Amino acid sequence: MPPKPTLVVFGAGGHGKVVAEAAVASGRWGLVLATDAQADAPRGDLVPGVPIVAHTDPRLSDADLHVAIGSACARAAEAQRLGRARLVSVVHPQATLSPSAELAPGCFVAAQAVVGPNARVGEGVIVNHGAVVDHDCEVGVYTHVAPRVAMGGASALGARCLAGTGAVLLPGVRVGDDVTLGAGAVVIASLPDAGCHVGVPARRVN
Repeated sequence: MPPKPTLVVFGAGGHGKVVAEAAVASGRWGLVLATDAQADAPRGDLVPGVPIVAHTDPRLSDADLHVAIGSACARAAEAQRLGRARLVSVVHPQATLSPSAELAPGCFVAAQAVVGPNARVGEGVIVNHGAVVDHDCEVGVYTHVAPRVAMGGASALGARCLAGTGAVLLPGVRVGDDVTLGAGAVVIASLPDAGCHVGVPARRVN
């Protein structure tokens, strides 16, 4: 049996901790390492069993890569710089992922999250704890679906969106690119690109 690959989690902050723990729990990798652009030398463990190593460590050069940075723009930029061909998705073993769902490289699906049948999730997306991406939903590249977001069937979030904690998209609504939905916002009608929308029903505030 060939040895399991190594994973490098690029991003040694809070989101990196969540990703690192999920990667270890999955059992997919024989070794999980963490680093970031500021890691000039080893500096202990990010989480138990996942050491933070220097970004020049030779073990990183051919490892699988997951960029674990909260900011969509920073996540996309680092993925491009480090090599998008190396990107892998990390799925917590306590997540529910439909066999017919499509995850592009570089996605993270946290514990208790659900990605339903025929859902399509773009590169670098975060589906955080307890979020539901229901059947036939679409999530654009580098979007963050925060904890307990509920996307109704066949709804869509564009690229680089942030759906805040507990936001709700009714079935079939479509949200454009670069949109922020405030915590608890309820989207009852499709929204154009850009802007911040809050409240019930969601309304634009800038």
